[in-house]
Amino acid sequence: MHISKRLLLGLGVAGLIMESVVVQPAFAADKVSLFKVITTKDEVVIGLSDDELIEVDGKNAGGIAKMLVAKGSMSVWQYAVHKSASGDLEQAPLHRIGLIATDSLRVEPYVSPLKVLPIDETRK
Repeated sequence: MHISKRLLLGLGVAGLIMESVVVQPAFAADKVSLFKVITTKDEVVIGLSDDELIEVDGKNAGGIAKMLVAKGSMSVWQYAVHKSASGDLEQAPLHRIGLIATDSLRVEPYVSPLKVLPIDETRK
């Protein structure tokens, strides 16, 4: 079986293009970790960037809870579902909110089936 160099090169380029299209959204989602904060009154989904997670002991829900108790309060991005320009649903940063440590607080990881948009640091 003889495969021409052009065909082989074309398949390689097509593979690179497909890989960049498929992998790019996954990298964007990795830049923000979502958590659900639950109190006796309500619950809210928050997002922390990789840079913010570096400050958290353990880089997980338990670390966020420890940090909140130690500091008493913290400022985070609230995330909410919205429609993109193409009509797809996405998890997007809504606005900065303040969390206050209370006895009835629980923090847990939140996995969204939707695309998670990164935090726009210019909106702070």
